[in-house]
Amino acid sequence: MRTWAELLGDVEGPRESDEEQYGFFGRLRDSLSKSRRALTQQLAEAAFDPTDDEAWERLEEALIAADVGVPATAELVRRLEARPDLPDLNEALAEELESLLGEPGSLRLAGRPRPAVILVVGVNGTGKTTTIGKLAHRLGQHGRHVVLAAADTFRAAAEEQLEIWAKRAGADFVGSVRGSDPAAVAYDALEAAQARGRDVVIVDTAGRLHTQTNLMEELAKIRRVIAQRLEGAPHETLLVVDATTGQNGIQQARLFGETVGVTGVALTKLDGSAKGGVAVAIAHQLGLPVTLVGVGERLDDLRPFDPRDFARALVGAP
Repeated sequence: MRTWAELLGDVEGPRESDEEQYGFFGRLRDSLSKSRRALTQQLAEAAFDPTDDEAWERLEEALIAADVGVPATAELVRRLEARPDLPDLNEALAEELESLLGEPGSLRLAGRPRPAVILVVGVNGTGKTTTIGKLAHRLGQHGRHVVLAAADTFRAAAEEQLEIWAKRAGADFVGSVRGSDPAAVAYDALEAAQARGRDVVIVDTAGRLHTQTNLMEELAKIRRVIAQRLEGAPHETLLVVDATTGQNGIQQARLFGETVGVTGVALTKLDGSAKGGVAVAIAHQLGLPVTLVGVGERLDDLRPFDPRDFARALVGAP
């Protein structure tokens, strides 16, 4: 079970109770139940027979139904076929899924010049603001003093929502009037953080529609302004992907990556999705690590992504 200290690169950190860690694993399994059913319902008719071509076809259909995607499905099947025996399909599948997911992303904030800057991007409705608030809360628990920057200056109530999360998380807040230049808000937040000696700045951005070139260019401007204000910033760029969007999340990740250099993915809303396999597709097709995973609205429903836990929860392996 991956801890927040590991995610943040801390040598030490607050110890999480076994109940907190394994309680989340239980919620993860529950949240992936729809994806798991999509994956297993086509395989439940009979025991898997590796000599049966139809069994392999059913497996491929099941993986695609869980939104693992065609390229990742083809690779998984290739790996499974290369195994000398398959005494337990679920166990073998969990092992290969974990391998395909690769190393999880990390927020290596320890040892950086202050403030470290995290830019958070994604399309409308993915849960960016909620994710930012929960992340700020966890950073505060690990002794980081955080500034939240409301660079989404267009969506009604976006600033108010982020300010509420800042108060809940005990973080500083920097905003502006609606319609202001988002890049200027990010710049002001960095100045405020430096003046106050804060550790981390998290920059919220508007829910960019990835098909709108002008808005993507504006997002690139925010990144340029941050880099000009502080060398090496942003240190992390998190893309928030709604798991319910399935394979559309791949296109979002690709285009955001081309524009702002995404370093990790926060996968949200797994509790309402049968498409949890999109995490595998993102990691395999784009080489982007999944960093965080969210399964609900509670403060502790955002966790560091653990490939082993995720893979085993997805297929129902113990």
